[in-house]
Amino acid sequence: MPLVEAPREVAPKDARALSKVFFDKLAVLEEGTADHQYVRNTLIEMNMTLVRYAAGRFKARGDEMEDIVQVGMVGLIKAIDRFDVSRRVEFTSFAIPYIVGEIKRFFRDTSWAVHVPRRMQEARVELAKATERLSSRLGRSPRVEELAEDMQVSADEVIEARMASNGYNSASLDAVIGADPDDDEAVLADFIGVQDPAMELFEDFHTLAPLLAELDERDRTILYLRFVEEMTQSEIGERLGVSQMHVSRLLARNLERLRAGMLTTR
Repeated sequence: MPLVEAPREVAPKDARALSKVFFDKLAVLEEGTADHQYVRNTLIEMNMTLVRYAAGRFKARGDEMEDIVQVGMVGLIKAIDRFDVSRRVEFTSFAIPYIVGEIKRFFRDTSWAVHVPRRMQEARVELAKATERLSSRLGRSPRVEELAEDMQVSADEVIEARMASNGYNSASLDAVIGADPDDDEAVLADFIGVQDPAMELFEDFHTLAPLLAELDERDRTILYLRFVEEMTQSEIGERLGVSQMHVSRLLARNLERLRAGMLTTR
């Protein structure tokens, strides 16, 4: 096994080739030994470029990039610990969903305020100044047309700036907003919002992606033909040169494996 003196400085192309060697070694080393720790740490450092590549997709979110990278590192470590060298899958393809998933969970759990473009943030400030200025002069709240003339922008831009102002602050759905006749506290969640089924579907797809990547090519092909091409088991058997019964067994086995993996990941 080659020794890598500066793993973080290894070029991505070289890292892919070296990672294969190190994963083969990791698979036969006893966990907890010094050799196992060295190989695992080297794999982490060699593949940090994957984390920075994935984190770059989230630059516009406005958070500190180093924080995003640190969260992505958690996903990289999970990918390394769960990667199976016996599967014919490139580690990069296997790791990216884990890294992106950790970053998305970070935003889901920590981001409360709505992020708006800088242009709209500046428009919100100008709108506030114009509103205060005209309110003092007119003795009433200014109309959209009056604000547009004062700010030298179109009426549509004034309306857009007002909408952006709504994202400046956030309120908890558990915030008390009044009381009902029985003196029970009413919260915002009682009046707005519905369960979006697409969110649960997104979470399912995100959880399923790395599990599918662990399957071999034939198993993925069978799933694709059955659920994307909507072929019958007999048609799949003819395509692959196997019996319908064998296709049925493979489908049942893989579906059970994916189901168990999703239940474990959640």
